[in-house]
Amino acid sequence: MNFSLEGKNAVVTGGAQGLGQAICGALAKAGCNVAIADMKEEAAQATAAEISKATGRKAFAMKTDVTQEADVEKLFDRMVKEFGRVDIVVANAAILIAEPIAEANAEKWRAVMNVNLFGNFLTMKHACRVMKPQKRGVIIQINSKSGKKGSAANSAYAATKFGGIGLVQSVALEMAPHGIRCNAICPGNLLDSPLWTDANNGLFMQYLKAGKVPGAKNIEDVKQFYTNQVPMKRGCSYDDICSTLIFLASDAASYLTGISMSVTGGQEMN
Repeated sequence: MNFSLEGKNAVVTGGAQGLGQAICGALAKAGCNVAIADMKEEAAQATAAEISKATGRKAFAMKTDVTQEADVEKLFDRMVKEFGRVDIVVANAAILIAEPIAEANAEKWRAVMNVNLFGNFLTMKHACRVMKPQKRGVIIQINSKSGKKGSAANSAYAATKFGGIGLVQSVALEMAPHGIRCNAICPGNLLDSPLWTDANNGLFMQYLKAGKVPGAKNIEDVKQFYTNQVPMKRGCSYDDICSTLIFLASDAASYLTGISMSVTGGQEMN
């Protein structure tokens, strides 16, 4: 089986920090040149410089708002100009705003939909635009276990992730005749990541304020609640996601398309 990504060219949206940054690093270590697309331009540039220094791979950063088609179109045009082709696209950019449904702010709800679902559509549209003439390519969406099971006080995020799986399956069907595969990874809770641990707006704090965990009095109560839900009794890690992604991006997964792979320590098994 061929797990090598040597000489491939990859683009990662939301690649400047957190899981996206880890994905960029993993792809580069596996042999890819990498484009880091993110609204946080300075952080994206720092990630690109670090990747180039550590791996010797080509890397560039580009300020990209995935909700703006002109930005996404320019990103893929630059990929073709600098790298010649686009082999792997990781649609990772996303936001999460947790609020009880009866109190949810409509504009915030719409913003989550715009980034997580519409942004995925634009990313996949332009990925397919440049991949079709190549007759080859891999698109991987970073989804969530919330794309397979509803999430209390988190309706906007779950709705976008359910929709994301439908998008992945539709793209997979349409692009299969063109040699393009499209799959999703559905991570479990990344309990040790800044997404959760940030003191001001991390999910532990958001969920505590939203009353998502009954009886929780502090952040530690929230963390223990989510740890207890996992049969393997630990949170998901960046390495768990990156190793799955490298497999799906490689020729070892050449017969897999339209799947949504749960990486949840047994919490979600479908």
